[in-house]
Amino acid sequence: MITCHITYQIDPMKTSDFEVYAQAWIPLVERFGGTHHGYFLPHEGPNDLAFAAFSFPSLAAYEAYRSDSMKDEDCKAAYDFAVRTNCIVRYDRHFLRPVLSGDLSGIKPSEA
Repeated sequence: MITCHITYQIDPMKTSDFEVYAQAWIPLVERFGGTHHGYFLPHEGPNDLAFAAFSFPSLAAYEAYRSDSMKDEDCKAAYDFAVRTNCIVRYDRHFLRPVLSGDLSGIKPSEA
């Protein structure tokens, strides 16, 4: 599994536009086989940072989503909305490998 984590710098005066954009992408990612973990908008702290995270079974599945989404009319409309409203100043994508289960055995001292 690969998780894409996106850090957005948004225009703080257009947070409501960014929220509309975010709400559009959640079902779109899921349409293409991803699991969306949500968008996180400013509340306390910096008012121009937002985050999103979503996962795909593999990097290849993510790349297929990126390619297929560029041809999808709803995805194009969501992207065009962000451009039209200018709610996103910039963004950075990071690809992460999740740890989803716990195990205490690795922290216990080895028996000599």
